[in-house]
Amino acid sequence: MVSIVRAVPGVDGIPAGFPILLDAQMSIVEPAFSYLIELATIPGRSHAMETLRTYSEHLHDWFDSLEQSELDWHLADEGTIAAYRNRMLAAPSPHTGRPYARSTVNDRVRTVCRFYSWAHRRGLIEAVPFDYVEVSLRSVRRQGMLAHLDHRPATVMANILTVSEVERLPRPLRVDQLQSLFRHLPSPYDLIAEWALATGMRRKELCGLQLHQVPDVAHLDIDEDPLIGVPLTVTKGDRPRTVYPPLRLIDRTHWYAGERRAALVKHRRRTRAGYRPSSALFLNSNGAPVSKARFSAAFGAAFQSAGLTGSGHWLRHTFAMTMLVRLQKQAATTPDLNPLKIVQVLLGHASIQSTAIYLRCVELHADTLAESLAYLYGELVPHGRA
Repeated sequence: MVSIVRAVPGVDGIPAGFPILLDAQMSIVEPAFSYLIELATIPGRSHAMETLRTYSEHLHDWFDSLEQSELDWHLADEGTIAAYRNRMLAAPSPHTGRPYARSTVNDRVRTVCRFYSWAHRRGLIEAVPFDYVEVSLRSVRRQGMLAHLDHRPATVMANILTVSEVERLPRPLRVDQLQSLFRHLPSPYDLIAEWALATGMRRKELCGLQLHQVPDVAHLDIDEDPLIGVPLTVTKGDRPRTVYPPLRLIDRTHWYAGERRAALVKHRRRTRAGYRPSSALFLNSNGAPVSKARFSAAFGAAFQSAGLTGSGHWLRHTFAMTMLVRLQKQAATTPDLNPLKIVQVLLGHASIQSTAIYLRCVELHADTLAESLAYLYGELVPHGRA
C-alpha cells in the first residue's frame, strides 16, 4: 500500500510539508520523489506547495494502483493508463462515494502522463506510454462578443487518453439562496462568506487573512477616498492582489475581532495552558486558524443544510458576475471603463480568458443577477438575513 508523508523542517534540505511517497515496505518511491523535488526546485517558475501536494496525491493513486496490480511503473503502457482511467470512470471514489468528475479523471491522467514525459526526458524509460490526437475546436468555439478574446488555433493536439468534458458554467446564487445559506453558517464562517461575496477572495486567501490586515478606518479620510484597499499576502501563484471590502464589512470585522474572537482567545488562554493565539483573522472554535479543509467542510455542511448544491467558491462566482453587471452599467456612461479588465484584476486572474467566461454567465443569468445586484450593493447580505 503506497502512502504519503510530509517532510518536517530540517530534513536534508527538503522543504517543510513536501510530500513524499512511500511504498508498502516504507521505502521512498524514488521516481516520484525525484520528479516532485525537481518541480519544486529547478524550474524558474517553481510549483507552489499546494500544486505539489495535488500532484503527489495523483501519483499516490497511480503508484498504489500499480502496486496492487503488481506492475512495474517502467512497464506501464497506454493500455495500463487507459485501464486506470476507465476504472475511475466506472467506479465511484472510495473516499467520497461519489462518481469521479470527468475533469478529475483528466487531471489525474495528465499528471501521470507529465510524470512519464519527465521520466523519458531523464532517460528512465525508452518511450512515453501515450500519444496525442488532433482535436477540432470549431464545434465548441463561441462566436460573437468573445471571439476577439479567443486566439486558439482551429485544432489542437490533445492527449489521446483524456476524455471529453462538458463545459459547466458557474451560476450565481440567488438572493433567497444567499439568505438561506447565511442562516446555516455559524461564526466565523458567516463573516468569511461576507468577505468572499464582497471581494471575490479564494479559499486560501480567506484562510490566510491576518488580523493586522483589517484596515483601521478611524484614521482614513473616507470622503476623499471611499475605496479601502487590503493588499493580500496569500494569493494564488503569489501574484500581488488587492481587494476592496465595503466599510460596513470592515466595521463588522472589527466587531468580530474585538468581541467574538477576543472572547474565544480569552477562553482558550484560561482553559489551555501555553495557548498562544494565531495572527490569523479567522479562528475556529478551538482557537486555531480556520484551515482550508475546515472551510470546505463548514460550507459544504451549510449548503447541504440549506438544500443547495455548491461550495464556498460559488460566492466568488456570484461576486464576479454581480460586479461585472455593475461595471457594465457604469460603462454605459463611462466609455473608457473596461469592465472585464477590472474584474480580471479584482479576481486575480492571470489570463483575461479565465474572466471572460463570466460574460457568458451574465448573459444566461441576467434576471437573477439584476435582483442580486440590487440586494448586494443596496444592502449587504447580513442586514437582509431573516
